[in-house]
Amino acid sequence: SQQHVNVISCIRSTDFEVHRNWLAITHSLPVSRWYYENTSEWTLDYPPLFAWFELGLSQVARRFDANMLQVENLNYASPATVLFQRLSVIVTDVVFIYAARECCRCVREPKGSRDVLSRPSFVLAVLLLWNFGLLVVDHIHFQYNGFLFGFLLLSVAKHLQSQHLQGALLFAFLLNLKHIYLYVAPAYGVYLLRSYCFAQDNKDGSVRWSSFSPLRLLALGAIVTSVCALSFGPFIAMGQLPQVLSRLFPFKRGLCHAYWAPNIWALYNVLDKSLAVLGVRLKLLEEAELPPASMTGGLVQEFEHSVLPSVTPAVTLVCTLLSILPAVASIWLRPHGAQGFLRCLLLCALGCFMFGWHVHEKAILIAILPLSILAVESREDAGIFLILTTTGHYSLFPLLFTPAELPIKVVLMLMFTIFSFTALRKLHSAQGSLLHPLEVIYLLGLVAVAIACEVVFPLSPWQQRLPFLPLLVTSVYCAMGVCYAFLRLYASLLLRREEKPKQL
Repeated sequence: SQQHVNVISCIRSTDFEVHRNWLAITHSLPVSRWYYENTSEWTLDYPPLFAWFELGLSQVARRFDANMLQVENLNYASPATVLFQRLSVIVTDVVFIYAARECCRCVREPKGSRDVLSRPSFVLAVLLLWNFGLLVVDHIHFQYNGFLFGFLLLSVAKHLQSQHLQGALLFAFLLNLKHIYLYVAPAYGVYLLRSYCFAQDNKDGSVRWSSFSPLRLLALGAIVTSVCALSFGPFIAMGQLPQVLSRLFPFKRGLCHAYWAPNIWALYNVLDKSLAVLGVRLKLLEEAELPPASMTGGLVQEFEHSVLPSVTPAVTLVCTLLSILPAVASIWLRPHGAQGFLRCLLLCALGCFMFGWHVHEKAILIAILPLSILAVESREDAGIFLILTTTGHYSLFPLLFTPAELPIKVVLMLMFTIFSFTALRKLHSAQGSLLHPLEVIYLLGLVAVAIACEVVFPLSPWQQRLPFLPLLVTSVYCAMGVCYAFLRLYASLLLRREEKPKQL
């Protein structure tokens, strides 16, 4: 009905036009021009397997409105186009729903639990299927993250079920659909080498070198190579690999995304800004000599540091590798089975989020969604989950910035957060409280931040003078929570009691 079409088309973001343009590129241009086309500023910058996926979607799209498939039709958004784009996200979410079901099969159910909220599988299903962040970035902001996270969660579930070749195949597909999942590739590589290619451990849990299986390594290699050949093969044959890679890794972008992700660099930038202001006040710095954006500017792509050393891509790479090294070393030395792998995957995701170059705030979901699996099984993980999801989800608020979206995002987030707290508290009720009083105070502070940024600030005279302030406050406050959750997760991995190693 017309009413449903109105609801479906009422809210859109720039990502809507990104994917319309990619449909047009893959449908109407020869493959040789896909990664050169630049009529729109939203050039094709996902790996080739996603481009083939868009080509497949475009075959259906032309039945809705063929005009959306013309490259020169920039910002084209007829009702039929909007309807198709929305439906394509909803239909491909089937992958995510199936993955959630498989993850629910991996959690232990207590004997004789009558109440549905006392069943970990039910709570996990809700935490995954009604995840606030995923609703925002897919159905309101507009992307295909549900489809992609479906592959990630399905891959994790296969490893938890000891079906390692299937898990590896799914992850290889995922990497060739969206390369941001390189964040967690070290966890996969080390885990599969250590716990799959080495078929047995010594009695003390250390690696038994004589149990190495060349056949298993060859099987893994064949899977990864064949998926990459399917994806990149045509572009390698045309000699276009350097061009494709230059689109996938555009290091010309600044250290931080336009909205600062709540990570170490947000804290670093604010420290730099504060030192610059202080330096000018104390007459230690000349305002005229500072980079123009550092004193008045908003959150710009290229952020020049005024006082602290400027950060290069190489520095972020070193910091990221150092941040994930203990986690990766831990699953080599003390594998802890597939659960240990899942912890390592979370720490790789968070380490890359904390220290990476030009990180998108949406990348926090790579840690939040898999952490849901651990949260329903362990009280300590449930506490970490509540801190990470509440801060990580609130950091997505700036993505929806119009007044009409304010009640939508507040109600959706409240519903998800209240359910998470209530259900997880009930699941772990026998083991004491989930959060420390100081953690509760920090999370309640988010309410004050929300009121200040969403209600008070727009009505204040600062709106004109300091337009970037709400984003800055949101990033910094949430960054503290994400850092804390990262450290807590690390502590839980490195301080775990030795368990008998499970044979896979």
